[in-house]
Amino acid sequence: MNSENLHDKRKTYEKSQLIETEIKQNPIEQFRDWFLDAENSSEVSEANAMAISTVEQDGCPRTRMVLLKSYNWEGFIFYTNYESRKGKSLERTHKACLNFFWPSLERQIIIKANVERIAENLSDGYFHSRPKGSQLGAAVSPQSQEIPNRDFLENKLKDLEKKFENKEIPRPENWGGYIAKPYEIEFWQGRPNRLHDRIIYTLEDHIDWKISRLAP
Repeated sequence: MNSENLHDKRKTYEKSQLIETEIKQNPIEQFRDWFLDAENSSEVSEANAMAISTVEQDGCPRTRMVLLKSYNWEGFIFYTNYESRKGKSLERTHKACLNFFWPSLERQIIIKANVERIAENLSDGYFHSRPKGSQLGAAVSPQSQEIPNRDFLENKLKDLEKKFENKEIPRPENWGGYIAKPYEIEFWQGRPNRLHDRIIYTLEDHIDWKISRLAP
């Protein structure tokens, strides 16, 4: 197989800028502003899609896409199977790196965070707010485990559909939410000539945010 030369695949970034005199002093407020821009953009299909990276036992990072389901002054909340590969990594290290990338806006956000489970009643509330099909899917799937074939899942789904017909589906004990509490948040804005704007907020003494500019 011949390798494909990608040297000439590039674009010019010139849609916006990120200047210290225009940014918020708190990174959650800055995140809110950028997230709203992404939500309101017709070119962004899922503004809340984010990559989450964890470190596995062999020391290698593993990245996958998940959906941000809420955020507040404390951090960023998402849901998963606690026994999945990401769940096991989070239970072991209690750390993750989140990344939002909105190419049409020429922006990305990189978040380093400490991660912990949210309260069970909050996970219960979100689980029961989901469509019934999504609830069944969470109950059916032994996420990240090897399975024999697709029929294995389909048959389990049919069995659960019958079992819980006209009944409330209990939240699986191995499924729920995490909150990623940030201690470093970088905002990246594409600029011409690859001189991109990089503003990083670093939490100091668990209270104050230090704002710095990084070279691109």
